[in-house]
Amino acid sequence: MTKQERIELEAAAFRNLVSHLNSRKDVQNIELMNLAGFCRNCLAKWYKGAADDMDIPVNLDEAREAIYGMPYTDWKNKYQKEATPAQQANFQNTQKPDKHES
Repeated sequence: MTKQERIELEAAAFRNLVSHLNSRKDVQNIELMNLAGFCRNCLAKWYKGAADDMDIPVNLDEAREAIYGMPYTDWKNKYQKEATPAQQANFQNTQKPDKHES
């Protein structure tokens, strides 16, 4: 496999992951954090970090829109539910709250 083929495969896998998450708006970010240790916001921050590394001008709002498929505030208003006490407790026990936003 060439380097370019690997890059193209990784990009396709990333697009499929984002598409899958967009098809599962019922899955809350806190659930993703509690089960997998990352969420849509993490992906947006990684996206922005990659852009920064490559000197491509992308702000966090643009990165979030690339991941959420719409402005972040719109997604939150349409799809985000309040976390249950159990979800919040699990999050506090397994994550560093200052590193992630759910």
